[in-house]
Amino acid sequence: MSKKHWYSWYFEFNLLYRILIGLGVGVVLGLVFKEKILVIAPFGDIFVRLLKMIMMPIILSTLIVGASSVSPANLGKVGIRVIVFYLLTSAVAVVIGLAMGAVFQPQTQLDNFVETAGRDAKAPTMAQTLLAMIPTSVAQVIVNESILAVIFFALIFGIGVSYLRVSENERLKRAGDILYTFFDGIAEVMMLIIKGIMQYAPFGVLALVSGVLATNGPKVMGALVTVTIACFIGYAVHIIAVYGGLVKFYGGLNLKRYFKDAKDPFITAFVTRSSNGTLPVSMEAADNLGVPKNIYSFSLPLGATINMDGTAIYQGVCATFIALSVWGHGFSGTQIGTIVITATLASIGTAGVPGAGAIMLLLVLDSVGLQVTAGSAVAGAYALFLGIDALLDMGRTALNVTGDLSCTTVVAKRLNQIDMTKWR
Repeated sequence: MSKKHWYSWYFEFNLLYRILIGLGVGVVLGLVFKEKILVIAPFGDIFVRLLKMIMMPIILSTLIVGASSVSPANLGKVGIRVIVFYLLTSAVAVVIGLAMGAVFQPQTQLDNFVETAGRDAKAPTMAQTLLAMIPTSVAQVIVNESILAVIFFALIFGIGVSYLRVSENERLKRAGDILYTFFDGIAEVMMLIIKGIMQYAPFGVLALVSGVLATNGPKVMGALVTVTIACFIGYAVHIIAVYGGLVKFYGGLNLKRYFKDAKDPFITAFVTRSSNGTLPVSMEAADNLGVPKNIYSFSLPLGATINMDGTAIYQGVCATFIALSVWGHGFSGTQIGTIVITATLASIGTAGVPGAGAIMLLLVLDSVGLQVTAGSAVAGAYALFLGIDALLDMGRTALNVTGDLSCTTVVAKRLNQIDMTKWR
């Protein structure tokens, strides 16, 4: 048995509690010591730089692995429908999040920090945004951190790898397996690095939050309460309007009967905050709803990987808060489109990554010119969200698994493969 070190308690203590403690201590230090506490600002900058360091590798590796994990053989009637449902509901979720942000207008005046570059810059047209998604130089878009272009290339590359892996040509199949193993290895290394970075997160959050409070005072805390309310109302709207509408009107199924079984995975996900951990409960609910195993055994694990409607709502609300606080205004139509595309496509790869919500929020902010840079107001606001992430994560995980079950049930019904005797 290995000997425990004096600092072992730190790593054994729940990470989310450590981050919350870091948030609380940062608030107190910022309010009490004011500008004097800015001496610890570099510790917050280190955290921001660490997150930025792994952003490009994590996008490339996880998206390529995610896209190449779905065998073309499974992309038949069930696979295509399920994936389309997942992506469409995620896109709608981003719009709901942005709408909640526009309605509740969560903002505070974040003083003193960053460059105002991009605040008044002319937004590109939607046509320019779509063209910018297709890179002319892969190396250049990676170096320049052009998020949409990198996502597009990673998805196309991953689909190509998936076709190689099922090729009957032995040489091509071997090449596909080697590529998959290579990027899967990179993704696993990135996950380990993220876990390491998150061990440092309590100190980074403490330093960043203390700087925000020292410069701006307690007014930012009220805005966070508004953000939380906006997120949870967005979650409720999405469950009732989107999932309820899908089940009732597109699936033609009894809503009361559906929610009777859907409540079990919902509650489990809310408590555990883990889509993968809730899979057995979701599968049992799907079976009780008459969905055949050959459908739910494919669609539910896939949903836990690529379907992040709750996180998408969170992105929309948080991005709106930061834009209003830093720029003083919301997003243009083109920027809204960019956010929807970025968050929807990024969900394919980042759902299974530890700290997925934090990584996705980085991507969304970067895509519209809100750079999370050391010493910036954006970085300070970003740290505030990490502090309340545990609370928001409960709602968004519950929403995610409810979406997986809803889409799975509706697809089974539309394909006439659901056992309707279980609905009597």
